[in-house]
Amino acid sequence: MQVIALKHIIFIFVGLLCLTPLISSSLALVLGLAMALLKWVPPQINPSKWVKKLLAISIVGLGFGVSFAAAKSAALTSLPMIVVFIVLTLLLAIGFARVLQMNQKTAALIGSGTAICGGSAIAAVAPAIQARPDQIAVALGCVFVLNAAALLVFPWIGHYLQLTPEQFGIWAAIAIHDTSSVVGAAEVFNEASLETATSVKLLRALAIAPVAVLAAYIYQRSSTRALMQAQAIKSSETSTNAAKGAVASSTELPAIVTAQKPPLMPAFIILYLLAIVIANLLPQGEAIYSEIFVWAKRLLVVCLYLVGASLSLSTIRQAGFKPMLLATLLWVIVSVASLGWILA
Repeated sequence: MQVIALKHIIFIFVGLLCLTPLISSSLALVLGLAMALLKWVPPQINPSKWVKKLLAISIVGLGFGVSFAAAKSAALTSLPMIVVFIVLTLLLAIGFARVLQMNQKTAALIGSGTAICGGSAIAAVAPAIQARPDQIAVALGCVFVLNAAALLVFPWIGHYLQLTPEQFGIWAAIAIHDTSSVVGAAEVFNEASLETATSVKLLRALAIAPVAVLAAYIYQRSSTRALMQAQAIKSSETSTNAAKGAVASSTELPAIVTAQKPPLMPAFIILYLLAIVIANLLPQGEAIYSEIFVWAKRLLVVCLYLVGASLSLSTIRQAGFKPMLLATLLWVIVSVASLGWILA
């Protein structure tokens, strides 16, 4: 029979406290980080997996407090900016990777995570380009570190620059990686930013499918070209078996496989839109919707606690210097450029 340690009980107790008004969003993040650094996170609990599950429920609940007209206006107004920065980020990732002489697949994963939706985009693009587990882990490590930094830095910058709730919501949705950090930063800055941040971020997340399909197409074409070149070399080679072996060993190529088809739209986005429709078409249930919205925000605080608990020194070390430099460069450029666009 396994005995539960006191430190693990404390971890769970603090997580439950996050469902109450006693723990704010920023404090929840700090407490989660402290738990991770103290190694008080129970080994049976995987914070990253629980963040995805609870965040999906939280976002659906937030939909009951969103005005359809406001959400539509914010999303459509931000659409040109979303498209520009997705394309810009992906191109910069390719260019910087060549300058830094780092692995192209790792760079593609980092670029996709920065451009679209953090860990979700990395998970969708990875099978499309046949990325190895270590490459995926490095990209996720970079995203986790910068997500935690964004939760602390963005609200402070927003207050310093006296951004309006709508301006901050758009900026956070464009420049922060994961949905959890976008919504969390918006709530820390001003609850009025939540509606804009969530709507714009989920519109940005829809780019996961086309980018994953495009990545699969480019990967398969490059693999096919490389394989044809290798076959041409082998067919024209007339030297000894030893020479042939040398040529073969110098042309190690990835196998051409069919990439997994990512979902066209995550289920929680569909449910989020459905919640908005229900709340706006059936206003008779406003009292119920308000209660769901309140609990969704409290659940979001728990998500931030788990985001903090997901980060560790080993995660930071695993990210590595070059990948972390690439991820930071992309993040800073997108953050500064998008802020300039919003303030222009």
